[in-house]
Amino acid sequence: MESSSKGEDEVGGYNSSNVKKAKLQSTLAAVLDDPILSDVPKKPTLSDVDTLISLEMGSAMRISVKKLDGTSFDIAVMNSATVKDLKLAIKKKVIEMEQSKMGHRHISWKKVWANFALSCHNQKLLDDNAALQDFGIRNNSQVHFVSYVMSKGFRRQSKRRKHRFFHGLNKRA
Repeated sequence: MESSSKGEDEVGGYNSSNVKKAKLQSTLAAVLDDPILSDVPKKPTLSDVDTLISLEMGSAMRISVKKLDGTSFDIAVMNSATVKDLKLAIKKKVIEMEQSKMGHRHISWKKVWANFALSCHNQKLLDDNAALQDFGIRNNSQVHFVSYVMSKGFRRQSKRRKHRFFHGLNKRA
């Protein structure tokens, strides 16, 4: 008889756990729908919340990113951020926007950064390790995408092209 009541408690505990999770999710969704919290992502991570708190305290900056089609979006990064941090924040924001609009969609960021660069004050942000402040980027600055083609010195041949080249040599020999 004890085993049957224990089984009922486990089922009841499982259900109450799910109910608590559902209540928490609905409360979180209601809080995030508040216009004051419009800049908080739908599924915030601890780093997102930390950056937004830092933004309010003045130790982070909001940067507007203008796309080639003329539209723009805002991101928040720490004051000590590098170009690489900015690129990662842009990647995260674009993926989040694409997910909300169209569902899962793959973007090849390697190709994006090979064909486009970020620019601010007519200066391309090419060094990933450089601090944003070195380029004069401050709170409420605007960066935009510009067309960019890597010089041949930086471009590496793909393995496929190398393979075709060496394969062709073997046929001729």
